[in-house]
Amino acid sequence: MESQTKKTTEVPESEAPKKRKIFPIILAILIIVGGTFGVTKFIHSLHHEETDDAQIDANISPVIPRVPGYVAAVYVHDNQRVKKGDTLIVLDDRDLKIRLDQAKAALLAAQSGLDVAQATTSASKANISTSQANVSTVQAQIEAAKVNLWRANQDYERYANLIKDHSITQQQYEQALAARQTAEKQLQILQEQRNAATRQTSAAASQSNATSQQISVAQATIEQRKADVENAQLNLSYAVITAPEDGVVSKINMQPGQFVNAGQSLFSIVIDKNIWVTANFKETQMEKMRAGQKVIIHVDAFPGHDFEGKVVSFAPATGARFSLLPPDNASGNFVKVVQRLPVKIEFTDPKDQDIAMLRPGMNVDVDVHID
Repeated sequence: MESQTKKTTEVPESEAPKKRKIFPIILAILIIVGGTFGVTKFIHSLHHEETDDAQIDANISPVIPRVPGYVAAVYVHDNQRVKKGDTLIVLDDRDLKIRLDQAKAALLAAQSGLDVAQATTSASKANISTSQANVSTVQAQIEAAKVNLWRANQDYERYANLIKDHSITQQQYEQALAARQTAEKQLQILQEQRNAATRQTSAAASQSNATSQQISVAQATIEQRKADVENAQLNLSYAVITAPEDGVVSKINMQPGQFVNAGQSLFSIVIDKNIWVTANFKETQMEKMRAGQKVIIHVDAFPGHDFEGKVVSFAPATGARFSLLPPDNASGNFVKVVQRLPVKIEFTDPKDQDIAMLRPGMNVDVDVHID
């Protein structure tokens, strides 16, 4: 029994040399394949720069209301394609209409104030003319009173000489004296009236100047009220929120009746008419890269399909510089970390219909021809 078991487990001497011959062949094949692959990769690396730290990118426009209000209606749904100017959301505009009516009423009141100021100015100018006419009339009366006073003085002097010779009666002398005194008083009264009329003219002129200033104030108020009306009309137009550009609507998280604030981001529109690739290359790969170099783009969503592109521009700083907390190597312990620089790559084949299926955020591999 033991002899039989040994015979079954022993390897025939003829098979051992065969295994010893196959092993070197397999090892040689592996060396050749590995060497060929390594040489190919080395040669490829001399003429190409690659990275898998790249994504599809596009402009994303947020939809932001300019006025606060309650949502009255939502006219779009998730992933809907819209065109520029399409109505997206309508806000309740009743408050905005009331403010517009108030602004229009304030404008009418300001215009009425201008009419009142103009009428007051016209009345003040008329008062000036009347006062000036009164001054002229009183001045003429003063001249007449001076003539009367002169005549009364002449009569008084004659009667004063005659009374000495008893050529006239005492009554006649007293009448001449009274006439002179009356003429003097009359002239004095007229002079005071002239002064009063002159002061009245000055007051009317001052009032006219003041009312003229009121006209300027009323005109400025009208311009302000017009601006208020235009502002109210503009705010009313903001109650209808439209699409800023052509694109695809993102997920919408709002319903009618919801209150939104001015400046609040409601949702976004992905503007897909112009997409590109943002590739983050290591700083050690940037030596031979230049704008205009050809790029082959491999998108994970489309395996086996090569998209053509070209290098367009390089970011002005590394991605770390634009982070929320950029590293400050001058403080603390310094650890050197290889930085990455964003590179913008655009698609160059407009006939490639698969480009329309690309979406921002998709992962891609890029291969830049640096020759």
